[in-house]
Amino acid sequence: MRQNLQSTGRLRPVDLAREHGLSTQAVRNYEDAGILPAAVRTPSGYRAYSPRHAGALRAFLALVPGHGHRTAAAILRAVHDGAAGEAFRLIDESHAQLLDDRRTLRAVEDALRDLDSTAPTRPAPDAPRPGDTFIGPLAAALRIRPATLRTWERAGLVRPRRDPQTGYRVYDEAAQRDARLTHQLRRGGYLLEQIAPLIRQVRAAGGLEPLEATLREWHGRLTDRGRAMLAGAAALDAYLSEPPAAAPPA
Repeated sequence: MRQNLQSTGRLRPVDLAREHGLSTQAVRNYEDAGILPAAVRTPSGYRAYSPRHAGALRAFLALVPGHGHRTAAAILRAVHDGAAGEAFRLIDESHAQLLDDRRTLRAVEDALRDLDSTAPTRPAPDAPRPGDTFIGPLAAALRIRPATLRTWERAGLVRPRRDPQTGYRVYDEAAQRDARLTHQLRRGGYLLEQIAPLIRQVRAAGGLEPLEATLREWHGRLTDRGRAMLAGAAALDAYLSEPPAAAPPA
């Protein structure tokens, strides 16, 4: 690519593609999508790119890991439309989402820590099995209404079984754990649809202790995303700092 640039001042789609292991069709698609500035055409109809196109492609590919393909594309389109403010707004939204994800992780960790320090709900005297309890005692222990537990059940967050003799809801230790975790997160302001994925993870892991590895991975993903956003910002800043280039010779 460097030799081609030095000799002609013009870059072909294959020159941009090779630098990043892309196909030439991908480069053309990026131009068509507005991710790259429009290329000039040679008299024979071939696309002619410049170092500025190479900078745009580097910026886009650097933004993708932290912001995702759709947002990264929207950022570059906004830049090329002369709407830098919109590009920065999109970047701010991604950072706000990352911060919200960090707060969610902290709330989850706090909830799990509180569960570890909470004594198990004492079962009602007539509970079918040791450790099991009914809706009234569980609601009282959590200081909520039984109707709230029924709402959580309809949302799939708590899964009591039914006593075959009486038809009453019976909450075993796993159901009580799910109810306590839901309660902690609701107190933190989280919606039921935000809590549901965590409850599924707890069930899949078979309890709270196996979630330690999941939480470590979660921390790692957020850290990687934050670093990727920094790298993307640096690449975008380098692109924005480039002076507008003259059209490459045909």
